[in-house]
Amino acid sequence: MDYPIKTVCVVGLGYIGLPTAATLASRGIEVLGVDINPRVVEAVNAGQTYFSEPDLDMLLRAATTLRKLRATAQPEPADAFVIAVPTPFREDRSPNLDFIDLAADAIAPVLVSGNVVILESTSPVGTTERLADRLARLRPDLRFPPTRHAEPLDVHVAHCPERVLPGRMVRELIENDRIIGGLTEACAEHAEAVYRVFLQGKVFRTDAATAELV
Repeated sequence: MDYPIKTVCVVGLGYIGLPTAATLASRGIEVLGVDINPRVVEAVNAGQTYFSEPDLDMLLRAATTLRKLRATAQPEPADAFVIAVPTPFREDRSPNLDFIDLAADAIAPVLVSGNVVILESTSPVGTTERLADRLARLRPDLRFPPTRHAEPLDVHVAHCPERVLPGRMVRELIENDRIIGGLTEACAEHAEAVYRVFLQGKVFRTDAATAELV
């Protein structure tokens, strides 16, 4: 099925989020990058990277020059939302999911029917469903997975783990195979449409819990 993607909001402009945003923008997608660090927002809007990665500076300069990528502190409406925020370990070695919660809280007000939300952050099993539950509580006017009685969804939610090597990030984003785990099969299909914008590798669709184990 064809799910046209024209605008993408990438939440978290770190080592995964920024290359993803720049790569999407290089394919003509209108991309909004969101970050809570004002220095990162300023640097991206100036077309400057704040970490070294081959080819990223060229992609970023072109994207900002052509006004395909801009950065801000707050999300805006888009067709798709990619959450790429850190999930550091706490002192007890349990994962800290606070940044995912903050990202959910930030995008919830601008979600509309037809959106897809993709979690790229490294996450323990159950985090994608937890994200969908949180969004559902924040937006009771929209249907999120899972729904009862096979009701159609308003917002699709999926997990796509990102595994790229520093020094090869841009190339591997494009060439690597990807596993996309949806909370439903339709969720995985909608998420795949986002990556098909630039992806040359294969896509393996599965459920969210399996993708979280990768």
